[in-house]
Amino acid sequence: MTADSPSEALASLSGERVDHRFKGLPPDAEGLTVGELAAQRRNLFTDGFPTPVLALSAERLEHNLALMETYAVRHGLSFAPHGKTSMAPQLFRQQIERGAWGITLAVPHQVRVARRFGIRRVFLANELVDAAALRWISGELDADPDFRFVCYVDSVRGVELMDAALKGAVRPLDVVVELGAGEGARTGVRTEAECAAVADAVAGTRTLRLVGVAGYEGEVPRADPERVHAWLRRLVALAVDFDKAGRFTGLDEIVVSAGGSAWFDAVSDVFARIPELSSPVLKLLRSGAYVSHDDGHYRKVTPFNRVPEEGALEPAFRLWAQVVSRPSAEQAFANAGKRDAAHDLDLPFAQVVRRDGTERPATGIEVTGLSDQHAWLRTTGEADVEVGDWVGMGLSHPCTSFDKWQLIPLVEADGTVVDYIRTFF
Repeated sequence: MTADSPSEALASLSGERVDHRFKGLPPDAEGLTVGELAAQRRNLFTDGFPTPVLALSAERLEHNLALMETYAVRHGLSFAPHGKTSMAPQLFRQQIERGAWGITLAVPHQVRVARRFGIRRVFLANELVDAAALRWISGELDADPDFRFVCYVDSVRGVELMDAALKGAVRPLDVVVELGAGEGARTGVRTEAECAAVADAVAGTRTLRLVGVAGYEGEVPRADPERVHAWLRRLVALAVDFDKAGRFTGLDEIVVSAGGSAWFDAVSDVFARIPELSSPVLKLLRSGAYVSHDDGHYRKVTPFNRVPEEGALEPAFRLWAQVVSRPSAEQAFANAGKRDAAHDLDLPFAQVVRRDGTERPATGIEVTGLSDQHAWLRTTGEADVEVGDWVGMGLSHPCTSFDKWQLIPLVEADGTVVDYIRTFF
């Protein structure tokens, strides 16, 4: 940790100078601080923002934050949203203020960012066997009694490497055994017998403490409601068996964690039936993509499609690009490409065209491909688009949208930019 308090660290983001590092910002803002630029409340469309520029809707962000807070409370879940989605400390802080238990992360660098900005509870949804990273985290734990850190283990060898790296630590490092989602899935122990062997290895150390079980249902092969529910019941049964075997003796709470952005309704269903254990259970949900949602993959797979009475997330990103070429009646090109738009799950979706202050639906316009700096647009006879128009595009996959932009305008519905979200990838 640095000497700065969390509030000072967040405040320092407003003091950063606007310059060539940040694409999509007005050239005449060069030298202003981010806070000074935000105070000007410029309009995204009329006050000098060049294209391409990624905008995050202030109203939709607020809606999504409130909806998931309500959902977690309604279902008796603790919430540690996955921070790898945004890697934005300002959003981490808003999630914490909305009742989040802590922040989920995936790699040590992300933990360093979270600690720099005062996050006191981190769930690392990954194995961690790097000695340098383990020693740094151990130092954080020893220096800050309020810091809580939990990570996965899924092998005896991994436990041995962790134990060797942590010799001399004052506080043990909390771990959960990761149950794999099935053959051919990602990480995680494949069988209950192997889970017990990993737990035994943890018990044989003084540097690690077993505090629960966890996994990721999104990796269940051929996932459907029946298969996902079955795997989640298996995860709960593992926690029950571990508890009966006395593996959680002396804990203040037992961690049972799952939950991506596609099946958190199943997590809610199964976790509601966790029986009473020897200590209270921390039912930890980890969904992260909700913060911005999207217009593609997560719009299709969100559990709110299955439980519409619970509400609905709203896609909060829009990428604005300008038409720079119209070589034929069937084709146009806009100045945003792979460097600017997520494209690992779906191509961007043309939504609106803006000309002379007026927006209309992007009828007859389809994004068919991306070059490094160009979007390929197929245009039909219905398309009303010409060189100079702005095209607003929806995106699929929040995790690879945030990571292409270091400073993202937070925009109200009328185009007023009220803040800038800083990311650290």
